[in-house]
Amino acid sequence: MQADVRIHRLFKPAPLCDIPMKMPAVLFLTFLVAPAFVPVASAPATAEPAPPPQRRGDQVEAFEARRKGKILPLREIERRIVPQMRGAQYLGVELESYTGIYTLKFLRDGTVIWVEVDGASGRIIGRTGN
Repeated sequence: MQADVRIHRLFKPAPLCDIPMKMPAVLFLTFLVAPAFVPVASAPATAEPAPPPQRRGDQVEAFEARRKGKILPLREIERRIVPQMRGAQYLGVELESYTGIYTLKFLRDGTVIWVEVDGASGRIIGRTGN
């Protein structure tokens, strides 16, 4: 009979007066500390870091240099250089607006080739790779 009373007591709700006075303090601390343990949504750990944003000033400088005739247009540079790179795949270009140097990137037989071109004259001034 004693066991039945103990079992029934487990399923019977406790009156409010049986709750210890420490319970509100524990609940308060739980809500105070809980936000520190809530996971924050973030990028996956395997994601590569984002490239640094291109400065707006670089684009403006390049546009102004082209407009003033200080550097040749990209299409002119490509027209001169790409045909010289027979057997290589043209991947793209970067312009260093401060120096006016175009860097064209090519791929041939698994090797990356960088060709630096003077933006003012269109002449090749440097090359890495095959």
